[in-house]
Amino acid sequence: MTSTQTMEPGAPAPTSSLGERVRWILDDLKDEYLQPHASPWIVGFSGGKDSTLLAQLVLEMIVDLPPRLRLRPVHIVANDTLVESPVLARHLDAVLGRMAAAVTPLRVPVTVAKTVPLADQTFWVNLIGRGYPSPSRMFRWCTDRMKILPTTQYIKEQVDAAGRAILLLGVRRAESSTRAGSVNRYDNGARLNPHNSLVGCEVYKPIVDLTTDEVWQILLQSRPPWGGTHRDLVTLYRNAAGGECPLVTDKLEAPSCGTNSSRFGCWTCTVVEKDRSAEAFIDAGYGDLEPLLAFRDYLKAVREDGSKRMAARRDGSLNFVGEGRLIPGPFTFEARAEILDRLLALQEEVDFPIITEREIETIKEIWANDLRSQKGSAGGAA
Repeated sequence: MTSTQTMEPGAPAPTSSLGERVRWILDDLKDEYLQPHASPWIVGFSGGKDSTLLAQLVLEMIVDLPPRLRLRPVHIVANDTLVESPVLARHLDAVLGRMAAAVTPLRVPVTVAKTVPLADQTFWVNLIGRGYPSPSRMFRWCTDRMKILPTTQYIKEQVDAAGRAILLLGVRRAESSTRAGSVNRYDNGARLNPHNSLVGCEVYKPIVDLTTDEVWQILLQSRPPWGGTHRDLVTLYRNAAGGECPLVTDKLEAPSCGTNSSRFGCWTCTVVEKDRSAEAFIDAGYGDLEPLLAFRDYLKAVREDGSKRMAARRDGSLNFVGEGRLIPGPFTFEARAEILDRLLALQEEVDFPIITEREIETIKEIWANDLRSQKGSAGGAA
């Protein structure tokens, strides 16, 4: 069987037992892994239930192979926006740490990695440095800079090194009607589908037909190959009253981040009207999140305050909509300074890192350049 074929003829019927369906997924993973080429696998890992199950099945399949057949390199890749909910960030780091520690004893060709935004493209550098207004549905600048670019850069490096790479995603049709539409829209009927925007990258969705209940059933009845249990994951979902924001590698998938449904992800997310997931965590006893939620609400409110925004955009243009209504540009210098002061006070209050010294230095460099540019424009106009 070639990579462009699927195992559909042997696929279990919808009435098959869950055990049979899991065995079919493992066989499909094995068949693809043993194809006669060395294209690396990149497993997208968000720390949520679906990507956790996918990583578990991939490792179980490889461990079950004879060592001489464990040749295909596998990368388990997570993304850290640097403004993740502290609860999720701690969980993600703990799981990635256990995975990394298990690689050598398991004798598997697995690399565990975490991508982060470029130093000059972090949330605080863009919001406080460049004055970008807090993200909204109309201007969702965060997903591309903080999620898509760092992860796609990692994928491109693997493609450049090997000529081709296969991205494994834990997406499922049953996750939502939107997800089902996305899966169907880019499904060519084969096991591997070309990535929408990454040349040389193909996408493989091994658990696409599992239901949410089946995902939980498998996780609750098994232990991860990297050790420990899934108890913390269950607790995370129970306390968050929602799901995770998944790893994103395509702008067409961006709406999965900041939807009306309750998802835990960036604590700074102002795309949603209310952060119900953070509220649920606080109700569950995570009191240290309360100051963060209040600051998030402040970021949303200050975005709507026209007195805190410049008239022109950063390129000097004016943005009008409708009957001549002006859409304000970036935050004023005074507003940016106010946000930074409040953020530093918040960091002192919660007593854990929120913004780095390097980010502060980058912010001040951008301020200095903007002020020089502004003075130069004024001088030229005079």
